[in-house]
Amino acid sequence: MEQNRNPGDSNNITRKYFDSLLLEMRHIGSVIPDTSFTLYGEKFATPVMTAALSHLDKCHPEGMVELARGAKAANAVMWAGMGDESELERITATGAKTIKIIKPYADRDLVFHKIKHAEKCGCIAVGMDIDHAFNNRGEYDNVLGFPMTGVSQNEIRQFIAETKLPFIIKGILSVQDAMLCVKAGVKGIVVSHHHGIMDFAVPPLMVLPQIVKKLKNIIPVFVDCGVENGMDVFKAIALGADAVSAGRALMGPLADNGAPGAAAAINNMTRTLAGAMARTCSKSLADIKSDLVYNTWNRG
Repeated sequence: MEQNRNPGDSNNITRKYFDSLLLEMRHIGSVIPDTSFTLYGEKFATPVMTAALSHLDKCHPEGMVELARGAKAANAVMWAGMGDESELERITATGAKTIKIIKPYADRDLVFHKIKHAEKCGCIAVGMDIDHAFNNRGEYDNVLGFPMTGVSQNEIRQFIAETKLPFIIKGILSVQDAMLCVKAGVKGIVVSHHHGIMDFAVPPLMVLPQIVKKLKNIIPVFVDCGVENGMDVFKAIALGADAVSAGRALMGPLADNGAPGAAAAINNMTRTLAGAMARTCSKSLADIKSDLVYNTWNRG
């Protein structure tokens, strides 16, 4: 019931923020839009990417591997979260262009090993999920029996030096962390609160414009959390994201119809994005501008 809902639920706050953003329409001079997207030398049909999910066996018997097949079919970027080496090998064997995200394991040798393994598997990039270092009691987290720990800027530099792949940091929700990442040499960041890992977290799209303004297109900026449809994708790109990850929006279709279901969900989001682009004179992703967005968050 409404009165029993947690007012600090960051997922609910994020959804409300998405819905508070309204769009202009612009028709004169509009053309059929191009939703293609290039990342780290690879061209994709859409800026809609999978989120760095894990443990999808309950959705589908082949879980993450089946999701990768869907990403491949949609010509979309596949992100892989926590999983063993065999799973990553099977994911990349589908032909899906994959980004591997590694937890901040306290065992740093394990981190370095997973970085090298991602490289051997042919991933297009690798990175770390820094927002999983702590639990909500201020202690180092433990994920499925693996102890986690915090990460310093110097350690990020060490991870970057370990690989020739672009290194991405996921879990950025401040200009401060974004700038520290750039100074460390990362090649991409994910603006995310990890599906509400902390109550009252700022919605990613609220802080996104500040981060993008400060970074000045130095590195790609991605957005994660609460992306449900192509209009959400359009709004994120308008506010400065290079691409957007969808997670839970793909899990139902994956469970219902495997890879074809996941691919259809990505394609449907892309079609909705294209529809918004056509009605705003945005012929390419680069033409989706922030002045199309009206922020009604603080009204009424």
